[in-house]
Amino acid sequence: MTAITAVATARSARPSAVRAMLRNRLGAVAVTVLVLMVLVAVFAPLIAPYDPGAQDLLVRLHPPAWESGGDASHLLGTDQLGRDILSRLCYGARISLLVGACAALLAGIVGATIGLVAGFLGGWFDRILMRLADIQLAFPPILLALAIVGFLGSGLWYVVLVLGFTGWVSYARVIRSEVLSLRTREFVTEARAIGVTDLAIMRRHLLPNVMAPLATIGTLHVAAAIVAEASLSYLGLGVPKQTVTWGGMLSDGQLYLGTSWWVAVFPGIALMLTALAVNITGDVLRDVADPKAYRS
Repeated sequence: MTAITAVATARSARPSAVRAMLRNRLGAVAVTVLVLMVLVAVFAPLIAPYDPGAQDLLVRLHPPAWESGGDASHLLGTDQLGRDILSRLCYGARISLLVGACAALLAGIVGATIGLVAGFLGGWFDRILMRLADIQLAFPPILLALAIVGFLGSGLWYVVLVLGFTGWVSYARVIRSEVLSLRTREFVTEARAIGVTDLAIMRRHLLPNVMAPLATIGTLHVAAAIVAEASLSYLGLGVPKQTVTWGGMLSDGQLYLGTSWWVAVFPGIALMLTALAVNITGDVLRDVADPKAYRS
């Protein structure tokens, strides 16, 4: 298939892809939830009714508005220091989404580059890179992240770097597999025959053809990075305690589950909904990005 035919096929498939996405009710709900989370994170200063760090011991462990003793001044209640739960959830969304997106972007750049080069060039270069990937896979990701964060120290960008550089392996292995099947295709052979450089072939011909699996892995890694950041913050090894995070809120609320359930339950729900919405959105994006899924 020539490049012009491929472009025409992709363009003709777009309306069908959009219709399929609109027919996917679960996907539409997931995209809506994710968009709402992003809007809440961006406009947190406007949405949050209180300063997330403001303490008021007179209203500590105040129940949600619908519980006995609750009122509309604190819709989701307060924590053990009298801080408003709703405000902290809004600001915590910023950290979770920022870490998830940046970690996935960093891992995607590193992993896609390694996968493209290893799959296209092959030989000893491929063997060395894949053995490095095997070595990293021998260590559980969360334990590796704990060890690196414990050595480097806590901090937002340390967490992003750790989650990014511990997540490149899945990208590299999948992209390499795709490239191994693509490098023998006619369009690659023809490009080589007319003198196109290896770098140009990888950038112009191979990379666009691996964007669908790359997007799928990326969204899955966003969700995994959000959960990993919450886990590190829960253990006190992620973002500093003075920064509001959902993992930190879970850690603060674990001692009050029996008496003040809202302190831990609401950040847990926010974390679960965000990770689930990202995963389902990834499935929708994969279907839309792959025109072959819509061929009749």
